[in-house]
Amino acid sequence: AVLHGEMSVPNTDVVFQFDGGLDLPNHWHNSAERMILLAGELEVTYEGEEKKTMKTGNYAFGPATKPHTAKCVSKNPCVVFVGFVEPVDAFAVQD
Repeated sequence: AVLHGEMSVPNTDVVFQFDGGLDLPNHWHNSAERMILLAGELEVTYEGEEKKTMKTGNYAFGPATKPHTAKCVSKNPCVVFVGFVEPVDAFAVQD
């Protein structure tokens, strides 16, 4: 759900919900992203960094163009607030 702005313009706030166990494939965004996990437990791995496990209420910052993966490791859905600096996009990393 878009909370503020439009996905095609800068400074858009979005809430995403992912089913428990869902793997998000390796991808990147043109925008930096500011994240707060609202529910669940989410593993996030940025290229060249150690895997981090976000718990409810945790904040994370993702730099623009840095490939990353995520997995909702809780049984219940993961709900995450993401504030995008630039328009919302996502590009798959080709292995």
